[in-house]
Amino acid sequence: MFTNLILIFALQLLYVPVLTLRTIFLVKNMSVAASTFGTLEALIYVFGLSLVFSGHQSIAEMVVYAIGFGVGLYIGTRIESKLAIGYTCLVVNLMDMNQELIVLLREKGFGVTVFEGMGRDSKRFQLEILTKRNRENEVMNLIEEYEPKAFIISYEPRKFKGGYLIKAMKKHLRKNTTIKLH
Repeated sequence: MFTNLILIFALQLLYVPVLTLRTIFLVKNMSVAASTFGTLEALIYVFGLSLVFSGHQSIAEMVVYAIGFGVGLYIGTRIESKLAIGYTCLVVNLMDMNQELIVLLREKGFGVTVFEGMGRDSKRFQLEILTKRNRENEVMNLIEEYEPKAFIISYEPRKFKGGYLIKAMKKHLRKNTTIKLH
C-alpha cells in the first residue's frame, strides 16, 4: 500500500505540470505541443486513476491523489513561469518624459513607442513596450530604477504583426543562420 501511495503522488507530480503546460500551449495556439502534452497527460491520468480505483477504494490513496494534484499545480506554474512562453506588453505611465529611460530601453533591444496625453491635472507620457515574457522582469527592474513612481500595466497580447520587434527578430534570425552556414 505504501508503494501505491508513493506512486500515486509521483504520478500526480508528473501529471499536473503536463496538464498545466498543455493548457498553456493550447491557449497560445501551439497545437502540436498541446496535443503532444495532451496525449502524455491522458496516459498518466488513466494510469494514476486506475491505481486509485483498483480493488479497494483507499481513503489514503484518494487523499494522496488530491495532495499530489495540489503540489503538481504549484510545480506546473513554477515551470511555466521559468519558461515564460510568449510575449508581454507593458504600458508605462510617467509624469515626465524620461529620455534617459527610453534610450536605455531601446539600447537593450526593447521596442518603445512613446505617447503624450492629458491626465487629470497635467500632461502625461505613456510608453508602450512589447517584449518576450522572459525579459519582462528585466524591463520592470529598469523602469523601477529610473521611474519608481511609474504606473505600469502588463498584459499578454494574443497576436501582433510588423513593428520593431518583428524586424529585430528576423534580423537576429538571419544573423544566426549566416553564422551557422560558415
